[in-house]
Amino acid sequence: MCGIVGYIGDQEAYPILIKGLHRLEYRGYDSAGISLINAQGTLSVYKAKGKVSALEKSVEGKDVSGTIGIAHTRWATHGEPNATNAHPHFSQSKNLSLVHNGIIENYKALRTELEKNGMTFCSETDTEVLVQLVEYMMNTHRCDLYTAVQLALKNVIGAYAIAILEKSHPDQLVCARKGSPLIIGVGTTSSGRKEFYLGSDATPIIEYTNQVIYLNDEEIAIMDRTGRLDITNLSNVKQTPQLVTLQMNLDQLEKGGYPHFMLKEIWEQPNALRTCIRGRLNVVDKDVLLSGIIDHKDKFINCRRIIICACGTSWHSALIGKYFIEEACQIPVEVEYASEFRYRNPVIRPDDVVIAVSQSGETADTLAAIQLAKEHGAFLYGICNVIGSSIARATHTGTYLHVGPEIGVASTKAFTGQVITLCLLGLAIAKEKKSIPEDLFHLLVDELQKIPDKMQWTLENNKDIDKFAQMFTYCKNFIYLGRGYNYPVALEGALKLKEISYIHAEGYPAAEMKHGPIALIDEEMPVVVIAPKRGMYEKVVSNIQEIKSRKGKIISVVTEGDEVVKNMSDYSFVIPDTRDCFVPLLAVIPLQLLSYYVAISKGRNVDQPRNLAKSVTVE
Repeated sequence: MCGIVGYIGDQEAYPILIKGLHRLEYRGYDSAGISLINAQGTLSVYKAKGKVSALEKSVEGKDVSGTIGIAHTRWATHGEPNATNAHPHFSQSKNLSLVHNGIIENYKALRTELEKNGMTFCSETDTEVLVQLVEYMMNTHRCDLYTAVQLALKNVIGAYAIAILEKSHPDQLVCARKGSPLIIGVGTTSSGRKEFYLGSDATPIIEYTNQVIYLNDEEIAIMDRTGRLDITNLSNVKQTPQLVTLQMNLDQLEKGGYPHFMLKEIWEQPNALRTCIRGRLNVVDKDVLLSGIIDHKDKFINCRRIIICACGTSWHSALIGKYFIEEACQIPVEVEYASEFRYRNPVIRPDDVVIAVSQSGETADTLAAIQLAKEHGAFLYGICNVIGSSIARATHTGTYLHVGPEIGVASTKAFTGQVITLCLLGLAIAKEKKSIPEDLFHLLVDELQKIPDKMQWTLENNKDIDKFAQMFTYCKNFIYLGRGYNYPVALEGALKLKEISYIHAEGYPAAEMKHGPIALIDEEMPVVVIAPKRGMYEKVVSNIQEIKSRKGKIISVVTEGDEVVKNMSDYSFVIPDTRDCFVPLLAVIPLQLLSYYVAISKGRNVDQPRNLAKSVTVE
């Protein structure tokens, strides 16, 4: 949610900041802004409603010189999207300029106090309250910016990642974080001094350096032109930063000839999953190797139950993981919406394992859920895609997806990466528990190894989806149906369509049709049915007949060679045969393509759908 980029060094800052904003635009695109200090010491702020391109147009002909600056792309929380509420925000004297990700929960009380002390406000945002509070601390305590930030943040309740410029000290940049990600990139100037980059994630930094420092909660950093970098916590205790080498390259952040990141990421899935299972799935020795399980096997062997916390698409992958782990490991698994789990009074015991699933590793509700579980003594396991993310650092151990950066807001390869990782997890636990027969374990290992090739086949054999997707351009509603392992796929297919085409869609267990949703069926209702020739095939065929008798339009996902369901359907997608538990990894592919092409036919911006951002780092 929202994106920050910053720079201090010898280079012109504006090109770095603008390019960084474009790379961060998937985090928010309601408005954008930039702040620079030029060689004469002038602190300028430029802001515009809309996307980064609108900001670029607004600064044409203006002074954007300077070798220090901060910038922001916004997903609105407090205050409607407009230029006034856009970041950066000035302090009252215009000596300070600040950008902020997160939510200051007590901003109204702080604003009231500041107004009593003569501060005036221009915007509706919690961010302006924060910059005014920092200036108030500087004035009342007669201290420098760094100390004022420490004092101000001690009075703040909520989450933040901030970066601040000070007009009267144009050679330093201050930043801080709590509950919202912020990383510092360390490079070298042409004169041999260190230069520093800021980013909400690695995407705006990787072009310039792969050496980064992940700020921890309640840490404050100050960087200056001499190459000095000091990090302390809110109690002014000096911290020793750890320099980490990013395992990412610039090519992963480009579209590579595809019209959209989403389509690129759909087609990347076979290779992404090959990378995900590489070194973890040993077909020769029929083994699954996950260090997080090997090093902590007693926690899983002896656990009373597993609780999986997730949000959105990750919640759907967690449901599939529940089915697989319960079947393979004979351990009860509960799947919780992290946003609900954290605000209940859940029963959590020390012999529970809590698994947090999040693409970004920064999802605010999921982070809060695992913190709650930690307080109850549970063992914490993280599954995320971003190395060094907050969830990765907050859990006891875990597994990275290694599917590469996902830029499209609608998750595709992260979903399949999460599903296959949960399958690996289930197999690794089952091996330690000896909870499934050895011959079945070997069959599952062999079949999981084939999934990336079968994904590629699915993509190659469903290329005509773009043609008939146009037929659904003006549909108002969709229903998605699946049974067993494919019920979560129905939920995920419906979510994808909602996210990027803005068509109302709902996913249901197919057997629940008769308990209400069948009333919606008529000749104008497309019904997507996941109907592989596995599991409860005959029952799904019966569900299709019920829909056909009411003139519903059937779009089916069928196993290669199945002419029965194909002939019952108005349209069908084909997938190769696989074991029931792995069907979701293949069945979701045509549903991703269907949502993509319907959205394209409606003229939607599939990479940046309205009101959505990639990482939900605020409540």
